Amino acid sequence: MRILGIDPGLRQTGWGVIEQSGSRLSHVAHGVIKINPELSLAARLGGIHREISDLSKSYWPDFAGIEETLVNANPRSALKLGQARGAAMAALHGSGLNVLEFSPRTIKLAVVGTGGADKTQVAFMVARLLPKAGKMTSDASDALACAICTANHASTLKRGAA
Repeated sequence: MRILGIDPGLRQTGWGVIEQSGSRLSHVAHGVIKINPELSLAARLGGIHREISDLSKSYWPDFAGIEETLVNANPRSALKLGQARGAAMAALHGSGLNVLEFSPRTIKLAVVGTGGADKTQVAFMVARLLPKAGKMTSDASDALACAICTANHASTLKRGAA
C-alpha cells in the first residue's frame, strides 16, 4: 500500500510518500511545494492544487492523509491555512484518493507515542522509522509523519472492510 502524506501551508506545503508492506514502512519520496508569496491568493491555491495533483499522478498512492488546521491566535492566518488545506484536499479527492484527516495531536501520538511532542521529537522519530529518507525539512518531516499516521489508520480500515 502506498500513502501520500500532506502538511498543508500557503507558502510551503510538505509532502511525503511511503510504502507499507505488512507492518513494514519504507520511504519512497518527500519534498516541499514552494509557492511564490507574491502571487495572488487564487494563484497560490491553484499552484498547490496543481502540484498535489501531479504528485498523485507520479506516485499513484492508495491513500492520502492530511493534517487538520488548528485555529490559532490569528484567525486570518488560520483561514488562509484552511484554504491551502482545502486546495490540497480537492486535488487529492480529484485524483480518486481516499483522504484521511488527522489532528496534529493524533499524528504526534502515532509517530512519537505522545500527543504533546514537539517538531524536533517528530523529526527524530520519522528519521528513525524511515532511515532511508535522509535529510529533510520540518515540512517534509511533518508530511511523512502524517503518512505514517495514515498507514496505521488505513491498515485498520482495510482490515475492517475485508
